[in-house]
Amino acid sequence: MLNIGPLPPLRGEIRLPGSKSLSNRYLLLAALAEGTTSLSGLLESEDTEAMLGALAATGVAVSREGDRYVVKGMGGAKFAPAAAALNLGNAGTAMRPLCAALCAGNGQWVLDGVERMRERPIGDLVDGLSPLLVDGGSIAALGKPGFPPLQLTTTGLRGGRTEIAGNTSSQFLSALLMVSPLAQAPVEIVVKGDLISKPYVDITLSLMARFGVRVERDGYQVFRIAPQTYRSPGAVAVEGDASSASYFLAFGAMGGPVKVLGCGSQSIQGDSKFATVLGKMGAQVRWGEDWIETESPKGGARLKALDIDMNDMPDAAMTLATLALFADGTTTIRNIASWRVKETERVVAVRDELRKLGAVVEEGPDWIAVTPPKALLPARIATYKDHRMAMAFSLAALGTALEIEDPACTAKTFPDYFAALSRLSAH
Repeated sequence: MLNIGPLPPLRGEIRLPGSKSLSNRYLLLAALAEGTTSLSGLLESEDTEAMLGALAATGVAVSREGDRYVVKGMGGAKFAPAAAALNLGNAGTAMRPLCAALCAGNGQWVLDGVERMRERPIGDLVDGLSPLLVDGGSIAALGKPGFPPLQLTTTGLRGGRTEIAGNTSSQFLSALLMVSPLAQAPVEIVVKGDLISKPYVDITLSLMARFGVRVERDGYQVFRIAPQTYRSPGAVAVEGDASSASYFLAFGAMGGPVKVLGCGSQSIQGDSKFATVLGKMGAQVRWGEDWIETESPKGGARLKALDIDMNDMPDAAMTLATLALFADGTTTIRNIASWRVKETERVVAVRDELRKLGAVVEEGPDWIAVTPPKALLPARIATYKDHRMAMAFSLAALGTALEIEDPACTAKTFPDYFAALSRLSAH
């Protein structure tokens, strides 16, 4: 339990931890590539520990050299031993791409995680991988169909045409894309329906290109990948995490100035555009190539409520939901159905905790609307073992006293989040 608030307006600057999305993608691509990759700025958290542990268990050589991780690439999906059981915790950025990558190799694998991971769907990815498997390969659910744990019997990918649903998680398409160059023949991926979280697919394509792989595509509907070899780019610096930046940028928008270092105008992460959302609410926003700074609206004005589609940045949308407590009017956040299959059922969790603070909250299948109270109520905030619940709701401490349950859950992506917050609030 952490007692926090009421906090004074925050100001100062903070160096962001490495991006979770970039870190786990880099680790896997480095493992599949020819050559050795040196990664600096890698996120150190539960999610990357899950990926590092899985890679070590499958024979990938990863070493720590000072502040860098050095990955000796396998030159393909040459995983060993031939059979292993991998526990990936609640790391979707490890479970989904590893499921695909292991299918390109030879062996038998069991992929499992915590209880919540067993509630997070993976059937769309299984459906997309299955037509590509060499005869004799299979992916079987050991429990509820369409969910982990999974048993993989793999003899490689033959290639061909497959379809993948785009409306549950972009991680499924990203996993297919990253493994497709390892198939024996060209792969064509057709996305069924509208693709959510497109910027995360852009991240995947950008990193694949950095490792020398080209992807032809028709928008976000059809992707064509010829057999290719990943080749290490050598030394890589991981960008700061733009999703983590959203909390500090939001704090800056209610005081500040607050400057985040590690991502900026040159960022390849979609969540860096959250600063633009803050600008629409009236906050002052300044950009550099690798930094963003925010400050409260000029003249002491309050932030303005928005009605906005946040499909491209669902993680930062949680930050907006709590920032809505300090905006004039009702903030409506749309196209966030993916919240329901994240680390917890986030629509319900966000709704319930905002109501504890006195907000009027309405919800639909893929939207939530937040009207702030005249004054925030003191509250005990449940975090549901979800790192983003703990971090997003810390914003409410600007207006009231909070008790935050299980603050250590931030270890998933930002182990020292509350220590960093304390440093900024002490200025």
